[in-house]
Amino acid sequence: MTLPIIFILFLGFLYIGSSAVDIKGHVSWNDVCRGKFLPSSAVASLTIQYPGYNQLGHSRVVLDNDKHSGGILKDGSFVIPNVPSGTYLLSVISHDYQFEQMRVDVKDSISFEEPVVEVRPYVLGTPMSPASTILLPYPIKLSARQRFNYFVPRESFNIMGMLKSPMILMMVFAGALVLGMPYLMKNMDPESLAEFKREQAKMSHAQSALQSGDFKSGLSALMTAASGQDQASSQPPRVQAATKSKGKSRRR
Repeated sequence: MTLPIIFILFLGFLYIGSSAVDIKGHVSWNDVCRGKFLPSSAVASLTIQYPGYNQLGHSRVVLDNDKHSGGILKDGSFVIPNVPSGTYLLSVISHDYQFEQMRVDVKDSISFEEPVVEVRPYVLGTPMSPASTILLPYPIKLSARQRFNYFVPRESFNIMGMLKSPMILMMVFAGALVLGMPYLMKNMDPESLAEFKREQAKMSHAQSALQSGDFKSGLSALMTAASGQDQASSQPPRVQAATKSKGKSRRR
């Protein structure tokens, strides 16, 4: 009676063991992540030089945000042990480099053989299903896409960028008004010049009142200046009408 139970348990352990697989792969060094090969004569000790790993540093290959993980060895290989059947998103956690992401499908085999591992490309931000029709070779081959740049170089002096600043443009406009105002006043007729000076005096009085905290007098000065401008704008047509009526009476 105990022998069939032991045999069933043994078959169950075999099935559980066969439903998990070790995902293997390696990092391929490229122009983005690679080091310099040092000859053995230039090395004091007889240790093997790993050009890419010295530049890559400590990194890990993870499935589904560290649900399963494996470290990258000095020769670039990695193993993620005991991965059960399912669909996973493979990515690399590295401080200085960005790697491509892949979709990994671990499928159970019909017999007691090792599960089948299928690797497909994955574009960040796209849904996991439906799966891509493109199959990548297994063991997985990874390569660095770009290096992270955490330091922004200091910008040099740029005269065009300074001139495009709104503050600089306002200063240039104010300076042009200050320099061009005497020429404008020189070409104005006496009546317009006197009116301009009166309006300027009213505006300066209103500004000084507002700066001193007397908002009532400042607002009244502004209203007076505005009403004076309205009267000045409406006065010339009346003058023209009066001159026309005088001319008609003279003709009569």
